Amino acid sequence: MLTPEALLKATERLPRVDLAELPTPLHECPNLARELGVPRFFLKRDDLTGLAFGGNKTRKFCFTFADALSQGADCVITGAASQSNHARQAAAAAARLGMKCYLVSRWDHRAQLGFQGNWLLDCVLGAEVRFVRAEDQQQAKLQLVEELRAAGHHPYLIADRANALGAVAYAQCTAELELQLRARGVEADYVGVCSLEGTHAGLALGVKALGLKTRVISWRPYDWEQQTTLEHVATLANQAASWLDLPLRVTPEELDNRIDALGPGYGLPSPEGLEALHLMARTEGVLLDPVYTAKGFAGLCAAIRSGEIPAESTVVFVHTGGAPAMFAYSHELAQAGGYTVKYVEDLSRGVI
Repeated sequence: MLTPEALLKATERLPRVDLAELPTPLHECPNLARELGVPRFFLKRDDLTGLAFGGNKTRKFCFTFADALSQGADCVITGAASQSNHARQAAAAAARLGMKCYLVSRWDHRAQLGFQGNWLLDCVLGAEVRFVRAEDQQQAKLQLVEELRAAGHHPYLIADRANALGAVAYAQCTAELELQLRARGVEADYVGVCSLEGTHAGLALGVKALGLKTRVISWRPYDWEQQTTLEHVATLANQAASWLDLPLRVTPEELDNRIDALGPGYGLPSPEGLEALHLMARTEGVLLDPVYTAKGFAGLCAAIRSGEIPAESTVVFVHTGGAPAMFAYSHELAQAGGYTVKYVEDLSRGVI
């Protein structure tokens, strides 16, 4: 069992660049705790990592971009959905480091709505955005690698290795969190997060390395087969453990990665997620992403309200960012929140 300080020291084995404002704050949420019926509720604010509206990828990119630079890269290639938080933070990290960012993004429904949210920020940050059909995305990235190499560049494709580096970053986050909780004299019973792979892997690794009794629950935003997901997350955690020279292994059976908050699918808001987003905003003044963090928080709320998470528990939600995506979902937010517009026609005559 390691101390938090020793785990943080272990993460220094890998090269990293200074992109994130760390440690991120730990905020207590008394209004939310009262609403949910638990004694203490905390937010680990990885939405405040400081780079282009922040988010969990900025913490991860400290390691990923260091890896790219160590390989002599002068540009990076990545891309996901048109409103990808990952893409926005990659564009910002590249700008900070004087690199070119190429985003091969999916031409999806949100892209058809025009420049807004994360796509707008991608362009503001100087990324070159190329849209392709979902089924062509991976091949288009590989073709771009060859195109850039032929032009004399040294591209770095952000891919599977970055996921394991992300697990290193979230082992680091776990150590930060534990130090912050200890400073308050608190132990976390449950940590909730929205994650498919690297973030969950790192939190699970960190909890095991520190010998904590904390239970980590991840609500994933993708419809992946359950056992495949658990095995994949365990593999990432163990790759990170190997890099950090930690004599332990995470097994799939130790992991709790769920799909019960997914709703209608990836990138699509759910009624429960939109309700949770409004709850967070209207109790604590904190904004969530309607298709990622809001769903994870909705899953956590449901687990508390059902009694699965006992009422006497101390709970932490890791806020992984994504608020800029809200602006691409204004219609769904307005409909769910019942927003109204009042026009003042002639105040002098009392006509409103």
